[in-house]
Amino acid sequence: MSGAPLRVLVTVGSRHGATAEIGAEIARRLAGNAAGLVAVPVPVTQRPDPAAFDAVVLGSAVYAGRWLEAAREYAAAHAPVLRTKAVWLFSSGPIGEPPFPPDLPHDVDPLTALTGARGHATFPGRLDKAHLTLGERAMVTAMRAPLGDFRDWPAVHAWADGIAAELASPAAVRT
Repeated sequence: MSGAPLRVLVTVGSRHGATAEIGAEIARRLAGNAAGLVAVPVPVTQRPDPAAFDAVVLGSAVYAGRWLEAAREYAAAHAPVLRTKAVWLFSSGPIGEPPFPPDLPHDVDPLTALTGARGHATFPGRLDKAHLTLGERAMVTAMRAPLGDFRDWPAVHAWADGIAAELASPAAVRT
């Protein structure tokens, strides 16, 4: 390696902004870490090219137990390149205390295998009726879903710090 800082792509599928905010915080935390990383947050809908990066954090909001289609499609389209990178996945969506639903999204195992991801984390999300469509508000009301911001910023920071520590190790980046 030439001594240049490692570049990390943080790309996220988000419907109402809460997951995008988690991705932006992960990028800030990675960039602010002592490992000297450069972290670039880009929405998955912009289809960023992972080839220009040393590592990738790919995340998605979860609805009905699944990642958003744009995030799943991104993983599939870029799988050959992602398998050559250090990759981590995260999901955002459970709400309430304790978070519901407690299950992993259906996509996690297949996406981990597809991308060769080193790890996956699930973070609680935010449910704010002001950000929802009329149909979504009706569904939330019918399900009596808890409203509020349940995101666990210390957990997000700890996870990002773990990624930074792993990337700082000499054997961190696949070649």
